[in-house]
Amino acid sequence: QETFEKVVQARNQAMVASTPGDKGQAENFLASALKSLFALAEAYPDLKANKNFHDLQDELSNIEEHIQLARRYYNAVVRDLNTKIETVPSNIVANMFNFETKEYFELDSEEERE
Repeated sequence: QETFEKVVQARNQAMVASTPGDKGQAENFLASALKSLFALAEAYPDLKANKNFHDLQDELSNIEEHIQLARRYYNAVVRDLNTKIETVPSNIVANMFNFETKEYFELDSEEERE
């Protein structure tokens, strides 16, 4: 019961996160909650053998891969933008229009970055 509540809470937190930093923290919390859920499933062979639960695990794994690709793409675009904002001659235009450097989408642990 508590594990499911953590997953729901993590999902809700992820839905309302607005900045990349908040979204990163929410993703960390959600990943942790899902790991707890899957660890709990190990204790219940019937649940572990259930096709729907297995499909859910596969789908979540697929979603994690897509999120990781999107995070890498976002960070590459932010890196390019920040570089242009800080280098001549594009920094002149950036200053004229008040462009600001953006925050990277970072994860807390090295394990989650892989």
